[in-house]
Amino acid sequence: MQPPLYVITPTYRRPEQLAELTRLGYTLKHVINLLWLVIEDAHNTSDIVENTLNRIGVPYEYYLDARNTLNKLLNIDMFAAPMPDEYRKSKKAKPRGVSNRNRALLWLRENATDGVFYFADDDNTYDINIFEQMRYTKKVSMWPVGLVTKLGVSSPIVKGGNIEGFYDGWIGGRKYPVDMAGFAVSVKFLHERPQAKMPYKPGYEEDGFLKSLAPLDNADIQLLANNCSEILTWHTQTKSNHPAESLNMTKYGGTNLVDLDKQLVRPIK
Repeated sequence: MQPPLYVITPTYRRPEQLAELTRLGYTLKHVINLLWLVIEDAHNTSDIVENTLNRIGVPYEYYLDARNTLNKLLNIDMFAAPMPDEYRKSKKAKPRGVSNRNRALLWLRENATDGVFYFADDDNTYDINIFEQMRYTKKVSMWPVGLVTKLGVSSPIVKGGNIEGFYDGWIGGRKYPVDMAGFAVSVKFLHERPQAKMPYKPGYEEDGFLKSLAPLDNADIQLLANNCSEILTWHTQTKSNHPAESLNMTKYGGTNLVDLDKQLVRPIK
């Protein structure tokens, strides 16, 4: 049996949400022994998202015991973890996905004993080979991520098989200037660091989380994607779409458009 993978995906209601979850879900269906943790940035889970996951054909539960289900091809656990109001109401940059990811870390501490976890945002693109490579992470593994900043790639700088620094369009005083899609962590390693969590600090989420795994030396980091010479994940970011206009029920009531209308995102009034 291959080591289990836990793929953590924060998500929130927006016009692109269902399309992006569908794309990612069908990618993950090709990966065996994988548990997908989908966490809504909301106070309640969504029937629309649940229907989408059902259509993909992936079995899921709201709160499952992973130790009893790892023999299944793919399982989904779905949580609600809203961003704290103090950050949501702020006019500054918001730490999106932090509460979701920390909620998933809590679940892992309570339910998982081994394997590897990975933060996979739903707006990225993934080559399935990276999932098979990260599966054998002993502590932390890293690899390049394409389409990041003006440099086009974010990656450890590797020479002679060793990390000599990091290549990223924004260093910002970070010890680990890496993209969220560019690293995976061992569940056992997480258990050995009970205080590890992601900070509510926009732009420093990855750096803060990796620093919370200390002690962590560069020599402990496994270099994947052919010694960080290949790009197997991309920060594609689907373009944003405007919320849909209201449906004219007088004109279209009783048609198929009523069902379609339930799946669309409307402007907040």
